[in-house]
Amino acid sequence: MANEGLEGVYNCSAPNPVSNRDFMKEMRKILKPPIYLPSPKPLLQIGAFLINTETELILKSRWVVPRRLTGAGFIFKYPTVDDALSEILQLNA
Repeated sequence: MANEGLEGVYNCSAPNPVSNRDFMKEMRKILKPPIYLPSPKPLLQIGAFLINTETELILKSRWVVPRRLTGAGFIFKYPTVDDALSEILQLNA
């Protein structure tokens, strides 16, 4: 936003996308829950309804890479899922 020379639409996503399976694996690695329960589709549908969103946003994959942003020289502070989750969950060393 500070670079006035850039115009148009940019994907604001991390440069190293991961599948939901890998995301959840990393989340469990960081949080170390005592028990892990899978999230079947009907349960996700109920959750989506409760937070007033579309189930599709939870169940469908979107593999987005910010090529224009990285091509313009933007450097991500947390480029990987483990870096980002550690920061978000404030569990980084």
